[in-house]
Amino acid sequence: MELSWGEWKPLEQAWLCVAEVRSLCSLPGETFIPYFTGRVIDILGNGYNSSTFSTAIFLMFLASFFSRCLEILSLPLTRDLTSRLSTDAAMMSRSVPANANIFLRSLVKALGLYGFMLGLSWRLTLLTLIESPLTMAAQKLYDARHQAVLRAIQDSMARSGEVVRECVSSIETVRSFATEEEEAGRYDAALAETHRLKNRRDLERAIYLLFRRLLQLVLQVLMLYCGHRQIRDGIMTKGNLISFILYQGDVGIYVQVRESPNAGDPRQLNAAAANSCQDPLPSPLPALILVSSFQNVSFDLCPGEVTALVGLNGSGKSTCVGLLERFYEPQAGEVFLDGALIREYEHKYLHSQVALVGQEPVLFSGSIRENIAYGLDGCSKEEVTEAAREAHALGFISELEDGFETDVGEKGGQLSGGQKQRIAIARALIRRPKVLILDEATSALDVESEFASRLLLCPRHRTVLVIAHRMQTVENADKIVVLEGGAVAEQGRHAELMEQKGPYYRLVQRDSQCPPPSGLTEC
Repeated sequence: MELSWGEWKPLEQAWLCVAEVRSLCSLPGETFIPYFTGRVIDILGNGYNSSTFSTAIFLMFLASFFSRCLEILSLPLTRDLTSRLSTDAAMMSRSVPANANIFLRSLVKALGLYGFMLGLSWRLTLLTLIESPLTMAAQKLYDARHQAVLRAIQDSMARSGEVVRECVSSIETVRSFATEEEEAGRYDAALAETHRLKNRRDLERAIYLLFRRLLQLVLQVLMLYCGHRQIRDGIMTKGNLISFILYQGDVGIYVQVRESPNAGDPRQLNAAAANSCQDPLPSPLPALILVSSFQNVSFDLCPGEVTALVGLNGSGKSTCVGLLERFYEPQAGEVFLDGALIREYEHKYLHSQVALVGQEPVLFSGSIRENIAYGLDGCSKEEVTEAAREAHALGFISELEDGFETDVGEKGGQLSGGQKQRIAIARALIRRPKVLILDEATSALDVESEFASRLLLCPRHRTVLVIAHRMQTVENADKIVVLEGGAVAEQGRHAELMEQKGPYYRLVQRDSQCPPPSGLTEC
């Protein structure tokens, strides 16, 4: 026969009532255990009476029996334990009793124990009462500091995780500026801060526990000293002192402020996360193979000139940029820079000479100044300002309330697309690169701003490679290379290619017939 949940509920309530009544019935027996222990000592010390001794042993047996039953009946239900939603919920519920049964039992027994202690010695009882307010004050102070440290640890762990997520999601930007070591240093600093906070948490807990132990030890020594004087003066017996000590130990269990074990401890959260992810990488990831076929692609970037790379989507423009930035290696053919194989250049030096500004520039959490000077040590304020001026970003930066100290937010979320692109251009220009690559770097700028941004192409001390879909952007380039189907279809100046009426001419005609992209917004 099976019972439905509605039929089980009355039975459960009846069982809880039985447990409540039984727990209250067991309190007198438990309370008398220390008293009869003291009586046994007095009996053995002052003469043996078999009847009194047998009665004491029998009552102690009943008290022990009831206490064993109570331990089973007072266990919390499993479904109550599973109702905790999160670690933060556990921290919020620290001051709430585990269940009404345990709370009521603790209250009644604590009052009963204090009553017996007052009957044995009111002087010693007053002495033991000193411990509770001192312990509660220390506990309150410790809890406040402990919760603050736990919140700081959680924030620190979140920051260290954000550093990793930001770096991984922006790995091309990190590699293009050769800031792998700097990002590793940021992560190491975040982990060091978390480690420092955890050490502080452990130290404060050790100091708190030491204070508790010393306080208990001092009060116990004082209690024994005062008890010895009362025994010597005939105020109390040795058995009464033993009973008082046992009562004092029991009452400490019920009146001391207990903290939930490991409540809110980040280690519990980490353990839960580890258990929920038994095998995150069951098999090794296959190697990433980028397939992009080129057919005799060869063109030169002349020093001090602007070279434009145009073509339809999928023609290989971004792949050329990736090869020049060494995001991946060519399977056939070679890439030369200044007459030397590009793979022979040291990684950090190469990316100090070659700077990339992508179509969707990535900004890192921090101020505008930190993003412009990203990866550079000892960059002066004047250099940052000059780079912003060259990128035509100084105007909108000056209008911001905090200027260069304005926080850009996560991935530059506080700025518009055009503003992010200007800051990214300034970040590239401040390095004074020999080769500047603009991969759709002005796609989010309006026409006037884009025209102004072309002025940065005028200086002849750098080589510029421009990749653009809008033909108007590349008309003034010194050389235009047209890619089609993984091959160089034609190359030359704008006027020459227009006269030939080849692929470039068709791209220009197609661009003139298409409406401007909706992403062109005012910055």
